[in-house]
Amino acid sequence: MLTTRPRGTNDILPGEVEKWQYLEELVRQVCREYGYGEIRTPLFEHTELFARGVGETTDIVEKEMYTFTDRGHRSLTLRPEGTAATVRAYVENKLYALPQPIKLFYIGPMFRYDRPQAGRYRQFHQFGVEVFGSDSPAIDAEVIAMAMDIYSRVGLQDLELHLNSVGCPDCRPVLREQLRQYFRPQLANLCPNCQGRFEKNPLRILDCKNEKCQVIGRQAPTPLDALCDPCAAHFEQVKSYLDAAGVKYVLNNRLVRGLDYYTRTAFEIMARDIGAQSSVGGGGRYNGLIEECGGPPTPGIGFALGLERILLTAANQGIDFPVNIRPAVFIATVGREVDKQAFELLQQLRRQGIAAEKDYLNRSLKAQMKYAGKLEARLVVILGDEEAARGVVVIRDMQAGTQQEVALGETVAYIKARTAS
Repeated sequence: MLTTRPRGTNDILPGEVEKWQYLEELVRQVCREYGYGEIRTPLFEHTELFARGVGETTDIVEKEMYTFTDRGHRSLTLRPEGTAATVRAYVENKLYALPQPIKLFYIGPMFRYDRPQAGRYRQFHQFGVEVFGSDSPAIDAEVIAMAMDIYSRVGLQDLELHLNSVGCPDCRPVLREQLRQYFRPQLANLCPNCQGRFEKNPLRILDCKNEKCQVIGRQAPTPLDALCDPCAAHFEQVKSYLDAAGVKYVLNNRLVRGLDYYTRTAFEIMARDIGAQSSVGGGGRYNGLIEECGGPPTPGIGFALGLERILLTAANQGIDFPVNIRPAVFIATVGREVDKQAFELLQQLRRQGIAAEKDYLNRSLKAQMKYAGKLEARLVVILGDEEAARGVVVIRDMQAGTQQEVALGETVAYIKARTAS
């Protein structure tokens, strides 16, 4: 039907969109404080970017991407996540020639063909940050601390930061072989997805949500069991920086994340208030991704937070965002002769930065006052033919229930002083 939105999408209406704007401005303020600049990439990219960058064995590439062929017979995909596109922009625009590290953030819609559920949609919105050009454990800690700082400023409670290291190209092959040896005797008992992962990426079996696979893998080797010395030393430093910053975390040696590009540090933030999909955000390090996408060898790290999940968790925890959509002033008119004067006054107020409204339905004065009450306007300016003839308006304070006459020429200054206080 043309009158229903596609499954897995949402209309964000007035009264709700202000919460989004508040959250977006909050994260922009945090980014300014941490020194991150905004980047905006296209909503669609060449499909190959995600196949190479995200990983051909991931659920995103295999099952969830919105891919189409354009009129030039090119395969394009609506972006399912933000990191690969940001990496492409870093390489294409030669940002690696600038002083490093490059610290970027993005806010925007992503698209995945997934089963819609609480906090999870087919069009969803992410805020993410990426840092290119530094392999320092301190940058890992900064990125993680920044994510937790945002949640703290939103006011979210009872979050758990899960932390792990998934190794590097030197130690990951050792872990892969250990996992294949462990799971081979039970291969027939794994779910079809994990049977496919066994040869391509057995590490992903540790991340399976199938209860039977979880039981089978309970004693499986984990990334921390196979870390090489440099990866182990890096992870210890990350933990020490987090300890120094007072950021609490839970070591989760089974955390592997869902994308193939992660190396070393991986983390996820969990909430208890959004149902089965408890993650509200996460990320990690991806030192080989920029090179994989055609750039020079460059370390990188980042995270992405789901805005819908943050808002859902906030609502479940009873957090009210300080948003105000009420007009400060409503202009009520009595008689058609004064309507143009009222419109002129309306525009004068708006030019002074004062939110103002007027009646456009030729209501009676009583109906206009009732409407102003529904809008929760603080002040109502009453202008009728009689008042216009005397060069005055009546200004009623809707909260105090008082009113007084003010000279028409002094109305804007009077209201500006009242609303400023």
